[in-house]
Amino acid sequence: MPPRTPELAPGPDRFHEPRREDCPWCGSRRLRTRLRTPDLLHHRPGTFTVDQCRDCAHAFQNPRLSPAGLALYHRDFYDGRLEDYTDRLHTTRAGRRRHRAAARVMLALPEPESWLDVGTGHAHFPRAAKELFAYTSFDGLDPTLRVGRAQTEGHIEEAHCGYLATPEVLARLRARYDVVSMFHHLQHTPDPRAELRAALTALRPGGHVLIDVPNPRSAFAWLLGKWWIPYGQPRHLHLMPLDNLRAELESQGCEILGTDRKSPHMPYDISAALGLVLGRLLPKRWLRVAAPLVAVVAALDHALAPLLRRTPFSNAYRIVARKGR
Repeated sequence: MPPRTPELAPGPDRFHEPRREDCPWCGSRRLRTRLRTPDLLHHRPGTFTVDQCRDCAHAFQNPRLSPAGLALYHRDFYDGRLEDYTDRLHTTRAGRRRHRAAARVMLALPEPESWLDVGTGHAHFPRAAKELFAYTSFDGLDPTLRVGRAQTEGHIEEAHCGYLATPEVLARLRARYDVVSMFHHLQHTPDPRAELRAALTALRPGGHVLIDVPNPRSAFAWLLGKWWIPYGQPRHLHLMPLDNLRAELESQGCEILGTDRKSPHMPYDISAALGLVLGRLLPKRWLRVAAPLVAVVAALDHALAPLLRRTPFSNAYRIVARKGR
């Protein structure tokens, strides 16, 4: 299929940075290739590689997309139908229930006055969390203009457009919040460590950070290979094991209050993989015919979820940490 994105017509290589020979997390040079994959979502030209460190198990896109390349693929995602699909995941009853469950984790802590949701998009999480925290002021930050629409629709108080680690953005948000949440955000960032430090900078002393990310050690990652949707190439730049993220927060003076591999599990692994395979193999006109099959498999994903979330197949994890005073 020829690329609909004219910038990619000469080839995608110019949107990559130089390949690196060491791990961006621990600096080890003991790397191995975890997978190579084309763009299974948009079917654009090019191949993307995910390498893994043999010492710390950090997985990362290598060579990494340049900022211009990442912006290009983000634009394709948000301007296309794929955002509509993920948006439905969040606005379904199950999606709202998942957001409320994530917010409920914070009920055991002092009620926050102010809460920043990073990577908020259309602010689906703040909308659900308000049902539990009626007196908390929710702000949102996102690199796209969706955050402005979320403010206009009344889902957040303040909208901030950009990236948290950008100095001019962080200068406005320094020490303003009791809670900073990041749901499936860190994997998109060029430097997850810088993003974590920025989140802690935005917190007041004693504030809390709430993080959900894909679990790269999920058995589904090995079973499904490049068809595992959280690989998300080319938009996902990093996949961090729980131990690495926990150690990094502790090194920044945080106290880990809890980790969870069960509740954050999202029941879509098998059906999403099937959708990617069918999208790769079938002509576009046949995809509607295959839709009932995907729906049946999606029901299977949901039926198996109560069991899978308690096994190594869980596809995500959560960390709650308190910033030092």
